[in-house]
Amino acid sequence: MAKLTIHDIKTHGKRVFLRVDYNVPMEEKDGRMVINDETRIKETLPTLECLIEQGAKLVVAAHLGRPKGQREPSMSLRPVAEKLADLLGRPVAFVDDCIGEKVEKTASILREGDILLLENVRYHAEEEANDRGFAEKLARVADVYVNDAFGAAHRAHASTEGVARVVAARGGPCVAGLLMERELKFLGDELESPARPFVVVLGGAKVSDKIGVIDRLLDKADALLIGGAMAYTFKLASGMKVGKSLVEADKIDVAKAALEKAAARGVKFLLPLDNTVATPVDTGRLNKKGKPVFELKNPRTNAEKDIPDSEEGVDIGPATSLAYAAELRNARTVLWNGPMGIFEDPRFAAGTSAVAKAVVEATRAGAKSIIGGGDSVKALNQAGLGDQVTFMSTGGGASLEFLEGKHLPGVEALGNRP
Repeated sequence: MAKLTIHDIKTHGKRVFLRVDYNVPMEEKDGRMVINDETRIKETLPTLECLIEQGAKLVVAAHLGRPKGQREPSMSLRPVAEKLADLLGRPVAFVDDCIGEKVEKTASILREGDILLLENVRYHAEEEANDRGFAEKLARVADVYVNDAFGAAHRAHASTEGVARVVAARGGPCVAGLLMERELKFLGDELESPARPFVVVLGGAKVSDKIGVIDRLLDKADALLIGGAMAYTFKLASGMKVGKSLVEADKIDVAKAALEKAAARGVKFLLPLDNTVATPVDTGRLNKKGKPVFELKNPRTNAEKDIPDSEEGVDIGPATSLAYAAELRNARTVLWNGPMGIFEDPRFAAGTSAVAKAVVEATRAGAKSIIGGGDSVKALNQAGLGDQVTFMSTGGGASLEFLEGKHLPGVEALGNRP
């Protein structure tokens, strides 16, 4: 069901409660928090500019990190307010809370086109509990509810679902922002009946994270190209040896079932032909969870199907990169979610980089390329290729759940088009 958007309503002179996803990476520099990647902020600018042009009074809400109901200074949205003002080229007011008298007073004096950014909604434990009373307090400054936070839409929290219910109950419109509209279009409509061949590239660590997506895509895809640590679980399920590679031994039966379904449906299910491997060496240190820290040494290409007992697979190898690129070359629709290896380490980034370049080449040749959020987006941006694909999702977990066919509470709460 298509959702109402900001183009379907009038917002002039109304207070618009706009939920966005400003959960941006930050680090401390010279005693202040600095934003490392402003992509998520930039992605909301079309919605903000449209509402400003319409003469709305904007009250913007977001979360940052996991403060667990406590005021954690490093997770304040104040630096985001400054960055947003810089990107918009206009003032952005900021209040150091998201509910209460100060918020309501500031919202009451907003003029058409003004913007107020509220402090981190997760400073209140009631946010993640989707507390009705807290949602009602948030909604006191809302005549209209707009959700542009696809990345948080899979959570039934007060600001993503509760406020919408409150506003709708009193007759106010609840609609999608322009980014939310694009997410639903590309991850939903475009993949419902994709142009063929439809090639899916899946990576990441765990089969368990993506088995629901794999199962659903096996009904639609022409080929699945598997990389990342999840490939080793599939290789193990196929009777191959994987050495010290990360696997989910308890998911072997699940992996086998996926391989059998692919064979029954005639879907190509490609596993790495070769791998980059390294020798894990115990450093004698423990991480924050009390587990041993290993250093990966002697990286090399292993051209055999089996990985030696002493080695760990850390990336797809060059032969696999070429095979995957050849498969992508013929695609008319591409969906990519998840890196091919430990791409954060430059030694193990070649496979992910090769896939990124192949996806871009397919796009240039006329394919629609949809990047399903998370590390795939990060990899494309690192390679300077982010603007050369059709669409990059801002959602990580939300993208996966939506692709799996699950209902997202933040989307379900929005009004439907007739």
